[in-house]
Amino acid sequence: MDIFKLFFNHDQRLDKLAKRNANKTAEEKESSLEDFMAPDPTYSKFYITGTRLENERFGINTLAKYKDVIDQLDNVFSNQTIYSVEGTFESLPNALAATEIGHALIISDKDRDYNFSALQVHEESNVGHKKEELAEILKTGAFVLYKEQAHHGYDLHLFSMENIYPSLFEKLKTLVEDEFRFFSINSKRMGSERHFYFETWTLDNPPHGAEEVFPETVL
Repeated sequence: MDIFKLFFNHDQRLDKLAKRNANKTAEEKESSLEDFMAPDPTYSKFYITGTRLENERFGINTLAKYKDVIDQLDNVFSNQTIYSVEGTFESLPNALAATEIGHALIISDKDRDYNFSALQVHEESNVGHKKEELAEILKTGAFVLYKEQAHHGYDLHLFSMENIYPSLFEKLKTLVEDEFRFFSINSKRMGSERHFYFETWTLDNPPHGAEEVFPETVL
């Protein structure tokens, strides 16, 4: 059985640490005040993972319906181009196949020059260390998708200024059946690794914050 999990976390602050006022010009100080008075820009992030339950294989690509999951994610980003250090792609399946773990994909309808080396995640780092680099990309309206290491394959970590949860929900809900169970999970309520892997010990009574999605479920 496939256990598919979509973790979401909305309204995350995108602001960067401001420079101190020392040695700033009057114009820079005035600009800093304007920035302070403006609403804080926010972003959403989504962690997309799965478990092949019968042998406890962890990673989105371990699922029997892996190809269907990626095809539905591809549908969310239709009419957009996918950029990576490996080149430009028109489909998410092709982009993921060519991308190494730790590398980022940028999904956008605008052709730009991207600094992929600044976004790359190394073994001693994680996506959380790339805040400023992510902010610059997200402010252009693009999406950033990381291919992240899982126990037996990889997972996906998606960042967006736009809250695209409704689109993800509707596309992925179409896959639900007896052998594919879909859980929508509020990351803020899942505070431990034990909670993250709840399907291994309390599948039919998931912890607070994890809601199972059925064909009839509506937002």
